[in-house]
Amino acid sequence: MMDLSFQQEAWNRLVGLAGRAPHALLLHGPEGVGKLQLAERFAQLLLCEAAGPRTAPCGKCDGCRWFVAGHHPDVRFIEPETLARRAASDDGEGSEKSKAKPSAEIKIDQVRGLADFVNLASHRGGKRIVVVHPAEAMNTPAANALLKSLEEPPASAMFLLVSHRAARLLPTVRSRCVPIAVPLPAAEPARAWLEKQGVKDAVRRLAFAGGAPLRALQDAKGGRGERADQMLQALASGNVERLQGARDREELELLAEVLQRCAYDRALGSLGLAGKFGSQATSRTGSTRQWLAYLRKLGPDRALARHPVNPALHAREMLRGFPRK
Repeated sequence: MMDLSFQQEAWNRLVGLAGRAPHALLLHGPEGVGKLQLAERFAQLLLCEAAGPRTAPCGKCDGCRWFVAGHHPDVRFIEPETLARRAASDDGEGSEKSKAKPSAEIKIDQVRGLADFVNLASHRGGKRIVVVHPAEAMNTPAANALLKSLEEPPASAMFLLVSHRAARLLPTVRSRCVPIAVPLPAAEPARAWLEKQGVKDAVRRLAFAGGAPLRALQDAKGGRGERADQMLQALASGNVERLQGARDREELELLAEVLQRCAYDRALGSLGLAGKFGSQATSRTGSTRQWLAYLRKLGPDRALARHPVNPALHAREMLRGFPRK
């Protein structure tokens, strides 16, 4: 399991619930702060078969080994197809299904498929655990189907909902879960953790990720951070035209994120304030009013970048109005 020392307080709270765990927990907070990893570790702790009280899973018993291998019979993960494609291929799904465009939603059939799992006795005599991630990806029929299980939970079942945007969940779903806030960690532990993972220039990476260490790690290890740096350099040099030819949705979404962070920092810089994301906030181009107006424009533009639009055309639309004077 990944070391999450920067979320020790949240983990301590989970450990305190292990002996009297409610039927549903909602781990909520910003993306990239370790919510899913905490949920997975807590699930492993609940399924750990080592004797005596524990503050962490032992990692040696059958329950722990099966969990780490992804084969524990008493745990299920419910995720959108976009996150579960690799698992589906490992399970031998047919080629026709793999050709279909994966859904970004959690659908009702996925939730209905839990009926037998949660209502049967567990294989190992303990709990049966369902992890839903991200919970806000459930469409309305799926959320209503899950609500039935939350209202009348089987004795051995436990639901761990992980959400980046808990406000998007049905209020009735939220009200039946014990909330566990997983906030942005303090900067110093997050920086130290990133450096331990081998991330160079950890302070800047963490700033660009908005203080979320797992996002910063993903940026640094996946090459995403390097592409973001190239975009920022183009913006700093005024060579905005270089960014108009986005090739795919992934590049378009990154460009939208870079533009939003850059505009936010430059709006702060125009007021003589330090930037939040470390993206050239001291630029002298543009007035405060221009940057704030551009930020308002980027809100719907960034949302559209997640939809099937023409990447190059939408990139030009997002760059239109970028203050350069």
